[in-house]
Amino acid sequence: MIHVVFQANDAEALKKSFELDDSMQGDVIRIADDFAAGPLKDIYSPQGIESRKQWWREVLAGGDYNGLVDSASATDDNKTVADLAERLREDPKEVCWIWAAQNKHDVCGYYWLMSQLRDFQGRIFILYLNNLPFINEKGQLFYPVNLHDIPAKEFLKARKLARPVTLSEFEIDPDEWYKLSNDEKGVRILEGGKKLASFDYNYYDEDLKKFITGDWVKASKLIHQFLTRSKNTAGDAYLLWRLKLLIQAGQIDAQGELKGMKDFEIKSKTAQVVNDSISA
Repeated sequence: MIHVVFQANDAEALKKSFELDDSMQGDVIRIADDFAAGPLKDIYSPQGIESRKQWWREVLAGGDYNGLVDSASATDDNKTVADLAERLREDPKEVCWIWAAQNKHDVCGYYWLMSQLRDFQGRIFILYLNNLPFINEKGQLFYPVNLHDIPAKEFLKARKLARPVTLSEFEIDPDEWYKLSNDEKGVRILEGGKKLASFDYNYYDEDLKKFITGDWVKASKLIHQFLTRSKNTAGDAYLLWRLKLLIQAGQIDAQGELKGMKDFEIKSKTAQVVNDSISA
C-alpha cells in the first residue's frame, strides 16, 4: 500500500497512526509543491515545468527560501509520480491511497496527481475529508481543515472513507484541472467540495494591508498575524513576495534590507502633505 499526502505535517501524522493499526502500514510519499499558487499552463510539459520553477525562483529570491528550487534538497514531484507509476506497473496488486482534506492545497494537489494515474483506475483510492466531523484530543467534535489536525486514533475512522477514484472522476476532474491550468490566474481558492475558483496574483494584497498600521512591525510578525486571523491564506513565502511587491510599488513603507521576513519592517504609507499654495 502506498499513501500520498500533500503536506509534511500530514505525512508525520499518518505515520503515527500506523502504530495503532499496522494494517494501514505502507510507504508515505508527499507531493511537495503547492499548486494553489503560481502558473499552471502546460504543467505536464518540460516547458511548463520549467516556467513554474522559474516563477518559484523569483518568488523565493532573496528570502528565507532563496535557492531552494535548485538545491539538492528540493523534491522533484514529477520524479515522485514517475516512480509511483513504475511501482504500480511492476506490482499489479499494489494500490495507492490519496489523502486530502478540505483545503485548497490538498485539492489542487489531488487534481494535479490523479490526472496522471488514469492507467491505474480501480487501484487509486481517495480519502477526502470533506466536511466530515472528527473528535479532537479534548473529546470535542470538529471539522478538520488539514489532515494533520486529526489525532492519530481518528485515522482509524478516516480510513473507512477510502473509495476508488471512479472512471467518471478520471474523465471529468482532469478537464476541470485543464481549465484552471489555462486561465492565466495565479491564485486558486477552494469554494467547497472539490470546486476551485481562480483569482489574480494580487488576491491577498488588500487583506494583507489590513494588518499594516502606522507603527513599524517586522514582516514576519505581520505574516504570522495574517496566517492566524485570515480566512483565506497562502504560504509565508508567497506572502513575503507580495509584501515586497507592495513596497516596490510604493504602497507601503519599509525599513531594513528586503530579504528574509525578519530582515525588514513595514508600516502604512506615510501621508504626503501637498500644499498647492506653494509656488516656485
